[in-house]
Amino acid sequence: MELREYIKHKPLLFDGAMGTYFRAVHPEVPGKCELANCTMPNWVAEVHRAYLDSGARAIKTNTFAANTHALECDFDKVRTVIQAAWKIANVAAKPYRAFVFADIGPITDADGEYNRIVDVFLELGAKNFLFETLADDDDLYGLAAYIKAKCPDAFLIASFAATPDGFTRKGLPIRAILERVTDCPLIDAAGLNCVSGPNHLLAQTRANANLFTKARAGTDAAVLSVMPNAGYPTIVDGRTFFENRAAYFAARMVEIVAAGAKIIGGCCGTTPEHIRLTAEALSEEEIQPIAASSPRQSMPRNVQNRLANKLKAGKRVIAVELDPPADANLKQFMDGAKALRDAGVDAVTIADCPIARARADSSMLAAKLHRELGIDPIPHMTCRDRNINATKALLLGLSAEEVHNVLVVTGDPIPSAERDEVKGVFSFNSAVLAGYIRELGEQGITAPFRVFGALNVNAANFEVELRKAKRKEEQGVAGFLTQPVFTSRAFENLIRAHEELDGDILGGVIPIVSHRNALFMNNEISGIEISQGVIDRYEGLNREQAEDLAVELCVGLAQRMQPYTAGWYFITPFQRVGLITRILEELKKSDSSQNDTI
Repeated sequence: MELREYIKHKPLLFDGAMGTYFRAVHPEVPGKCELANCTMPNWVAEVHRAYLDSGARAIKTNTFAANTHALECDFDKVRTVIQAAWKIANVAAKPYRAFVFADIGPITDADGEYNRIVDVFLELGAKNFLFETLADDDDLYGLAAYIKAKCPDAFLIASFAATPDGFTRKGLPIRAILERVTDCPLIDAAGLNCVSGPNHLLAQTRANANLFTKARAGTDAAVLSVMPNAGYPTIVDGRTFFENRAAYFAARMVEIVAAGAKIIGGCCGTTPEHIRLTAEALSEEEIQPIAASSPRQSMPRNVQNRLANKLKAGKRVIAVELDPPADANLKQFMDGAKALRDAGVDAVTIADCPIARARADSSMLAAKLHRELGIDPIPHMTCRDRNINATKALLLGLSAEEVHNVLVVTGDPIPSAERDEVKGVFSFNSAVLAGYIRELGEQGITAPFRVFGALNVNAANFEVELRKAKRKEEQGVAGFLTQPVFTSRAFENLIRAHEELDGDILGGVIPIVSHRNALFMNNEISGIEISQGVIDRYEGLNREQAEDLAVELCVGLAQRMQPYTAGWYFITPFQRVGLITRILEELKKSDSSQNDTI
């Protein structure tokens, strides 16, 4: 029976997890199980037959990690692995009349490799494709078009890995992804696999099944595919184990089918026993479809955000950055913040481990400032040091502490000399992080945050920087803090940003405190550019003279930026809070004299 016709009459039951089951049966085999296609084909075939004997009517080729990045090899080796896997799976499936799917997992820095892998499968005669454990849909639509152009009757499943609360590891909401995928007529089935156990994927099935019932113009609606993990694993002696709760798994799978899934199977930890009991449960139960539950309605909380309210009212704001200390002595930091508050500063921004060196946590300091000094802090949040779980935990804590403003940045890379000991974590970029924060607020999981982004007006290619800024705005960024503006080119870019961006712009100002400091910032700090004329003015000045010049320059720059910004973003050099307060006093005097003249 043709695959599409089969699904109209009964659920298509896939196999379970080749990787975890192969490792359980053959723990002595080193390396990726995909390599066993070439070295131990009979053992791979035994796993396929074990699932088929248990009732699976579709199997995946043993190629989930068959790519150059995962296997750490050239593409000729990948091709050999795929060819062997295809032969093994088809020979195993033939007596059972089972469907064989080309299994393709996520690829880091794909750079065209998806297409090369697809070409190998198409040359072998593959018509069914499963793209699984995806974290986004960025490459999916181009791939679907590529496959359908070469094989119009191909059947494509796109399956995404989602946490129990419905986000991918990149922080993308799974419902939004499924909405896009089900609107694409080139994709035949879509759904969820991995990360979550059957109970949580049952909840996600009920929440999203309604997306699969709508008719698409000129084609059938996509069908829903759900392949949960066996549950949640434990680690024993460095090895990952899943408890065998096969009967429970099977019972939940029956409910998942009743909720609307047409394609089901198992992911990590599922064994032939899980599939056998699922097949028996499906044959024994007279499954009555149940209505899909409505997606949870967004219930954003009402909070008072003084900084946001001031910006909304068109009032000028002043934000000042204070570097977090490198030790646990917070006295200087807290004294500086108090002085800034008393000087009329609206917000204190706190860098998140600048230059990838450990400092006091910006979010914990933000909570302390808000609680003890009543200041509106803007902690920086980098994408470098946290995965999605750590990021969400931090946002929940900030929300509980009534810190409602954050600045999202990608984060400086780990210094090369330290990369053997310190590993960077880049689960998402700043635009995706902004969208994740917005989504949490819209769902009422956290209070709404006002999200700021960074804008480099000194960028060599400002066109690219503007495009990035516009993408950030699409993801929920409501304002930008710019790099310091010292050159005519940076000022022209600031004006252009003012004209083209919707968000509030706080113009960056950093006092230069010496000739040496000017040279260092211009030559060694990424994103800062200082004109030679300014550098020359500092030559030969003592500390007092240099500070006087810094005040003069900063006041002039701030006034020049005023028509094109919603406020200023001052960066405190070397904890010299007194220098910042001097600049603010001069700005106030200047404003007062202008008002008196008027």
